Amino acid sequence: MKLYRKTLLMVGALVLSACTSAGLFDQGGVGAGGSVLGDLSDPTSQAYFQQTIGDRVQFEVDQSTLSDAARQILAAQAIWLTNNGEFSVMIEGHADEQGTREYNLALGARRANAVVEYLVSQGVAPGRLQSVTYGKERPIALCSVETCYMQNRRAVTVVAAGGIG
Repeated sequence: MKLYRKTLLMVGALVLSACTSAGLFDQGGVGAGGSVLGDLSDPTSQAYFQQTIGDRVQFEVDQSTLSDAARQILAAQAIWLTNNGEFSVMIEGHADEQGTREYNLALGARRANAVVEYLVSQGVAPGRLQSVTYGKERPIALCSVETCYMQNRRAVTVVAAGGIG
């Protein structure tokens, strides 16, 4: 019976996660040439940013401090963003499922803020940046083991053409 409940909850979570509304920072849009996010070989495309530069940094348990690896990715993001001023940026802060909803929302906010502060320190205009926290509400890995927790402790830099707001 426990397995049935867990399966039902998992299916429900998957169905709910598929229900999103279109918005400025949705990544499902079709870019120039009919490809999603643009051409991976175009260094000014969102696809290039996401796949080549890297759109996310990871964090340790209960931490919002940037690691050396995170700072290296963010430094590359800052250069790309400086060279591609037509993009606005949303920084999403995430946490793993451990802890309360409130704690993880606050932790996600601290993680997103750490990324924003670093990008600003690297010369990205603060007016181009926004942040949001999802806490543990939008996991990318759905299991209760450390390998999943590690993937979910992250901040994601989402770029979108045009201004914020």
